Amino acid sequence: MAVTQEEVIAALREVYDPELHRNIVDLHMVRRVEITDGHVEVEIALTVAGCPLQRTIDQTVKKRLLQLPGVTGVDVIMGVMSEQERKRLVSELRPSPEIRSGILDEGSRTRIIAVASGKGGVGKSTVSANLAAALARQGRKVGIMDADIYGFSIPHILGVDTAPVVLEDQAIVPQTAHGVQVISMGSFVNEDTPIVWRGPMLTKAFQQFLGDVLWADLDYLIIDMPPGTGDVALSLYQLIPRSMLLLVTTPQIVAANVAARVAAMARKTHQRLLGVIENMAYFLCPHCGERTAIFGEGAGEELAARLHVPLLAQLPLLVPLREASDKGQPLADEQLVRLFDDLAQRVDEVVRHSVDSPAVTPGTDESDVQPSPSAAPSPASASTRAGELR
Repeated sequence: MAVTQEEVIAALREVYDPELHRNIVDLHMVRRVEITDGHVEVEIALTVAGCPLQRTIDQTVKKRLLQLPGVTGVDVIMGVMSEQERKRLVSELRPSPEIRSGILDEGSRTRIIAVASGKGGVGKSTVSANLAAALARQGRKVGIMDADIYGFSIPHILGVDTAPVVLEDQAIVPQTAHGVQVISMGSFVNEDTPIVWRGPMLTKAFQQFLGDVLWADLDYLIIDMPPGTGDVALSLYQLIPRSMLLLVTTPQIVAANVAARVAAMARKTHQRLLGVIENMAYFLCPHCGERTAIFGEGAGEELAARLHVPLLAQLPLLVPLREASDKGQPLADEQLVRLFDDLAQRVDEVVRHSVDSPAVTPGTDESDVQPSPSAAPSPASASTRAGELR
């Protein structure tokens, strides 16, 4: 039985643009379909010339069409959208110039999770990237926004080495790596180029990352926050009211005390504190298995108790994690998969149950959040869930 043009179009609706995360028919990328004795020729209009993912689109189209009964061969002809076609695409993807991206809309289904730390060097970006990859592995639609403008590292950790596509100087198409949509200042400049900007320019960059980026209909947007409690972090918190916060610290008392100040500032800007992640909790010797608390013990657990939230994970200091980050290959081995799958499941559970932390009114500082022995979670190993929210 001969294949019909309607059947080909229906099949192409199952082929998605890897960056825009919409099917190529609805994106008006399918210009022409011709069928001759079972041989199908499809002309695809790419959004920009030299699209780095055109080979992926070509292979996906051929694979899907060859599954249709009656199709004996497929040729894909690649073209490029005209300026008018791109303007039409941008207007349909972002119908309201005032709203632009729908991430911050009142009715948005996307949960925004800011990952923050009191100081640099505690592994916040590594945790952010691997958590995003683990959530994507579990079937969630995930994006990550690198808001650590001065110390951007997300592109390197996720292995992103190309610049995002900009459509008509109006909309930015986020890159995709390991199933995660990615946007970072590091994708627009060389890795060794310093960003020498002041407050207003940084705020404008954050607004563009949130508003001008064509994010898919995400379940989660992970934001790798700048460390500390300065103007840059405060400006971003004010742009994402009612978002959620994960606090990353090490077991060192100094790091945990600084992290408490971040929690206090976040609560003043109406963020919901989800929990604490203790990174570099211990070193497990690969030879003898001895566990060594290089940075001390207990500070993460004490901080979680003081803030009345769970200690979501105690992540060990691992050479494979450092190697995976250097190579841009998150979740590179089974141990890392187990660690971050467990963390992702825990985060997803806390979010799904919408369990809020105790209310802290604006103007309250961290000295008003007193330790609560009854709320202290039980000690958590890297693969054991911590206590429940109170």
